[in-house]
Amino acid sequence: MLFEFGVFEIGIKDVVDILLVGIMLYWAFRLLKRSGAVNLFWGILMILVIWFLVSFVFDLELTGAIFNYIISIGAIALVVIFQEELRNLIYRFGSQFTSRKFRRARTDAAEEEMRRCITTACLHMSRSKTGALIVIQGANNLREFEDTGEYINATVSARLIENIFFKNTPLHDGAVIIADHKIVAASCILPVSKDTDIPSHFGLRHRAALGITEKTDATAIVVSEETGKISVAKGSTLKEVSIDQLFKDAV
Repeated sequence: MLFEFGVFEIGIKDVVDILLVGIMLYWAFRLLKRSGAVNLFWGILMILVIWFLVSFVFDLELTGAIFNYIISIGAIALVVIFQEELRNLIYRFGSQFTSRKFRRARTDAAEEEMRRCITTACLHMSRSKTGALIVIQGANNLREFEDTGEYINATVSARLIENIFFKNTPLHDGAVIIADHKIVAASCILPVSKDTDIPSHFGLRHRAALGITEKTDATAIVVSEETGKISVAKGSTLKEVSIDQLFKDAV
């Protein structure tokens, strides 16, 4: 089936082609926006538009050849510059298939006990306005972030979590990482999100919670030191929740 628009003929294959390019541009925009380089996206898009006009519309051979060279070199340069972001994007695509299997493999009793302890600790820390950042591992291994903190390898308990985040204790700064129903490490350093859409009232803990969920399929729970409010970060989104909603929005 073909549709004629003046001198142009557009078929179903062309519509699909345009949609695929649109989806790729959308994902590229999201990727660069999280990296704090959204202006780079618009610059690249402008170069692509000029290249298309020069090479395919006006058919300027010399100028088109120069732009072809720029595009080929630029593509390699972008892969080098954004290799970490591209790796994380591909990693997250793969994790969509493994994370469900991982969740089903968890022991129900241990899972329920872990949730109860985290909920109790968050409730108490929320009331006392004790800042906290708890990361629950998904299918993706968090070893590189665990290595930045102090290894604990202890059973999850509400009192232990509260004690770790108690003000002025050695381990209260940074994140607690929980994996396989154990507190693996505390005082861990997480990557900070560069997303410009994060509300200004969210602090460093919230940005770190978003950062870890942008790079992995982990879930992060934040207790605000200023307001005592609880937030959950998952799948690169962050929202405030009540204590009753905590694990409805978490894992």
